[in-house]
Amino acid sequence: MGRDEGVADDAELVLEARRGDAGAFETLVRRHYRAAFAVARARVESAMDAEDVVQDAFVRALERLDECDPERFAGWLLAIVRNHAHNVRAYEARRRGEDPESPNLQGAAAVGSAGEGRAERSELRATLEAALDTLSPIQREVLLLHDLEGLGHAEIGEIVSVSTGMSRYHLMQARRAMREALGDRTEAHGHGG
Repeated sequence: MGRDEGVADDAELVLEARRGDAGAFETLVRRHYRAAFAVARARVESAMDAEDVVQDAFVRALERLDECDPERFAGWLLAIVRNHAHNVRAYEARRRGEDPESPNLQGAAAVGSAGEGRAERSELRATLEAALDTLSPIQREVLLLHDLEGLGHAEIGEIVSVSTGMSRYHLMQARRAMREALGDRTEAHGHGG
């Protein structure tokens, strides 16, 4: 209890968690949850699915903690998240009778409306999710890790297994595609301005 998350590095926490310190693993979860969520959200259709993927990934990480290089916990964890998210997306696509390799551009657009304020937020969320769905998985991942999580290109490159330059390139392409997708959608909905 009372652990200062800023003091212990990931390697120390992994070693403590291996020795049965539940608090050490809880600290790792708190420290890496947002990045794990961003990686999962880049690959699955909904925030709820992403939360499920992240929870499952942390359980798997805890079960397999002895396999982890303590110095590379973040990359190892995010690989588990990425793989599990890919499997969930493929399972859902097969269940719907779709090709698991093609992006589902319809899933994010399906929203319900309950009240005007909620309906507007739902429409905005659906628009953003549909725009995100136009990106490749690596573009979504780089965009979310950079713009939502504030990670630098060197760290993103390590997480997604690309060079720093390729991380920058994917971010540039993702932002361009988002502008195009959101511009088209905004005009289509009569909100252009």
